[in-house]
Amino acid sequence: MWNPFKKSTEPDKQKMGMLQRIAMKKLEKMGPEERDKIIQDALKPENREKILAVIEQMKKSGQVTDEQIEMAKKKLGL
Repeated sequence: MWNPFKKSTEPDKQKMGMLQRIAMKKLEKMGPEERDKIIQDALKPENREKILAVIEQMKKSGQVTDEQIEMAKKKLGL
């Protein structure tokens, strides 16, 4: 039965832009090995500095809280 108050576990594709939807579809179709390879490429040391800079910018603008930043850093291993 449909529950309007149930939280969705997958990202809401209606709120994504066109390019984000295409990227999500491509990631969903990939095999686990290929997905892991792409994630490892994204988390290279030169990209980590860019990620941290974006996180700090989001914190200054008030888009994320300190708790959200800590959770993101834990998940990314930063």
